[in-house]
Amino acid sequence: MTARATSVASSSAQAFDSPPTTAAEGLLSYLLLRAAKAHKSHASVLLRQIGLYPGQELLLMQLWHRDGQTQAELGRALQLDPSTVTRMVTRLEKQGIVSRAASPSDRRAVIISLMPPSEVLQPEVRRVWAELEEVTIAGIPLQLRHHLMEGLALVSAALGGAGSGAEFGGPPPH
Repeated sequence: MTARATSVASSSAQAFDSPPTTAAEGLLSYLLLRAAKAHKSHASVLLRQIGLYPGQELLLMQLWHRDGQTQAELGRALQLDPSTVTRMVTRLEKQGIVSRAASPSDRRAVIISLMPPSEVLQPEVRRVWAELEEVTIAGIPLQLRHHLMEGLALVSAALGGAGSGAEFGGPPPH
């Protein structure tokens, strides 16, 4: 673990020491929300260094996994409303990272495809996610990390969201 990751873990732990008393009935939800906001904030800083906004990397990951998806498919996969996907695609298209084309089989569908500049971004996104992961798990003992991932997958499944574990071979065992 880097010194920076250790420092982040230490200061983050202090931020959760005294939640408001009104959060007592929902302490886990409070802490989960705080962690999600801190994670997104840190991701935003790292992603801006490579010219992306938070969420754009997730859209690109979907396309790197399977290029040529419709905008609607991307929206479902990312659980985003169509207008959010449209804004993301518009920004990425202006940067020359993706292109849009009408579907030959469905006039209503728009197919999003990767452009050559996206190839340069893929290792950068991997690097950013590796750094984000290092900071995220800093200070969490190795034996607890797997339990944390299982717990988060269960929370996501309980809330009906993505990340329920299906993308990793199904939800974790009970």
